Amino acid sequence: MVSAAGTPPSPSLQAAPIPVVRIAGLWSVFGQGDKAFAVHQDLDLVVEQGEMLSIVGGSGTGKTVLLRQMLGLLKPTRGTVEVLGRPASEMGREGAASRVGMLFQHGALFSAFNVLDNVAFALREQGSLPDDLIRDAAMVKLQMVGLKPEHAARMPSDLSGGMIKRVALARALIMDPPLLLLDEPTAGLDPTSADEFCALLRELHAALGLTLVMVTHDLDTLFALSSRVAVLAEKKVLVTGPPREVADYDHPFVETFFRGERGRRAMAPLSSGQAAAGET
Repeated sequence: MVSAAGTPPSPSLQAAPIPVVRIAGLWSVFGQGDKAFAVHQDLDLVVEQGEMLSIVGGSGTGKTVLLRQMLGLLKPTRGTVEVLGRPASEMGREGAASRVGMLFQHGALFSAFNVLDNVAFALREQGSLPDDLIRDAAMVKLQMVGLKPEHAARMPSDLSGGMIKRVALARALIMDPPLLLLDEPTAGLDPTSADEFCALLRELHAALGLTLVMVTHDLDTLFALSSRVAVLAEKKVLVTGPPREVADYDHPFVETFFRGERGRRAMAPLSSGQAAAGET
């Protein structure tokens, strides 16, 4: 049904927002012939705008493979992967960095570049902006992640683990992408630095309207950031939902991951907070 010209459609007739990520019928097969093996089979996943989705699963379940497919670095054997309504295979084309930012597990900074040049790299690669403007944009992003102007001239070898994460985050955001992918964002950080980095991600998520997709093994990070969790098991997305609901799902991996000693410890502050809210 089409509305009359010049008349806005009623809310019920407006098209639903396009998911930021839509994965349907995904098969990821490696090797050939008798040595071929599937990591994913008929995997489906949808990530809506503004979500903070954590992907968890045991070793070999293809968590990082899934991130690489969202980036268009791996082509599915079968099925589709769409990012912002377009095939993920187009991520390698011009302008991809303005759609998706990637924070690698250990930062992956260019060791021969200083902090400013690392952050400015994607803008300089475009070759269409004056250097003064590129420098200003990079300095703004450094300020956004909590670094000072004097840090811009430092080399990666002179940075602490927490500072490396912040520089890598600034680089991932330099093109203002709506989608940010994170691979173990708090890996290697001490508890205080990890808490501070989670707080920074929450602030940026709210301020910039980001959608976050994160792979993590750290339960404290998962509960601090996730609006939803997707569990990879049996070569598919076994279950998705809010962290506390997923933690109650009946499956051996979920039992071990969420309801073991580490999981109970990570969930304890949430339980205490809910109890306090009930008393109030």
